[in-house]
Amino acid sequence: MAAEQQKDQDVVAAILKDHRTMEDLFRRMRSVEADRADALSKFSALLIAHGEAEEAEVYGALKRFKDVDNEEVEHGAEEHAEGNEALLALLEVSDVGSDEWDERLEALAKAVSHHLDEEERTILNDARENVPDERRAELGTAFLRERERLLAADCGSIENVRAVVRG
Repeated sequence: MAAEQQKDQDVVAAILKDHRTMEDLFRRMRSVEADRADALSKFSALLIAHGEAEEAEVYGALKRFKDVDNEEVEHGAEEHAEGNEALLALLEVSDVGSDEWDERLEALAKAVSHHLDEEERTILNDARENVPDERRAELGTAFLRERERLLAADCGSIENVRAVVRG
């Protein structure tokens, strides 16, 4: 049971699960049948909580492992900022059926999808190969705790996204 519990808290698995949820929310935001505003609200909260928790609890710890590429970790944080800016641009469009909304959604999807792909191929593969299971479980617990704290604080609100983008 302990090994199964540890696997559930593995930071790589936790991050990948969020990535798949983001992709699902993109599909919902693109669908005219879906509640696009609800999907955007959920996406906004998840993107901000996920990125902030990665930077607070995961990225710094990973940089201490010799076979994790520090430049990729720093680049990941830069890509979070780009995604957050694209998110804010989309949140500022009031009509989810407009061409402007669709254009900004695609800009957000492009920025975030690029980041997810790159992070999975570099940072997460490095972590999987070079960070011991026990340490990945500790990082997963810290990541999920910080992520939940941010979600509970309404981190996806437009006011908070503006504050995050301003830095």
